[in-house]
Amino acid sequence: MEIIKHQKTAILFGATGLVGGFCLQYLITADTYNKVLVFGRRKVDIDHPKVVQHIIDFDHLENYADLIKGDDLYCCIGTTIKKAGSEPAFRRVDYIYPRKIGEIGLKNKVNQFLLISSVGADEDSLFFYNQVKGELENDIRVMPYWAVHIFRPSILLGERNENRWGESIAQKIGKFVDDFTGGLLKKYKPVEADAVAKAMIMAAQKTEKGVHYYPSHVLQDLADHENLNLKK
Repeated sequence: MEIIKHQKTAILFGATGLVGGFCLQYLITADTYNKVLVFGRRKVDIDHPKVVQHIIDFDHLENYADLIKGDDLYCCIGTTIKKAGSEPAFRRVDYIYPRKIGEIGLKNKVNQFLLISSVGADEDSLFFYNQVKGELENDIRVMPYWAVHIFRPSILLGERNENRWGESIAQKIGKFVDDFTGGLLKKYKPVEADAVAKAMIMAAQKTEKGVHYYPSHVLQDLADHENLNLKK
């Protein structure tokens, strides 16, 4: 697939989240895109000629299907079981919504689907969180997009709007474990959220079709070698 500068349209879900927020900033500066369509429950505080915002009800995504059209679909939505309030509510946000978005994008002939998943994603996992992530991966990867990119970050490092003190502790533990094991558990190594966003945009510029997986430690390397002159 030929990538033409200044002529691609990016579709972004989850711009108010940690990775999605960085992703929006980088999409604006990436010279491969001339338009960024942002879908969310509330407006993002940004004013840029590239950005077109759509406030939507995720429980009725089909009502906005005609708007979800472009080249690369970035799906950065997600929550935690604690924040969602229950396992069914978490499943709705982290499985039902992304799957529906994927189906709509495919119907509208979007070229690529880029999904934020998680390290340990496995539908046979003992952990509900990982089960949901694994089930979603399995459903998305068989959708016949030109390319599907699945990103599996470990603990995300970076500022959040809310205080998640547990993740702060986990960040320190993750770094210690990585150093202590000499990198044997490198797929669990924490990664900067802005590096994940950068890696997503880099991956979308590849010219290899099919399904591609990116473990946490690869994301940082990919971001460090970016050549799109991305800026925040």
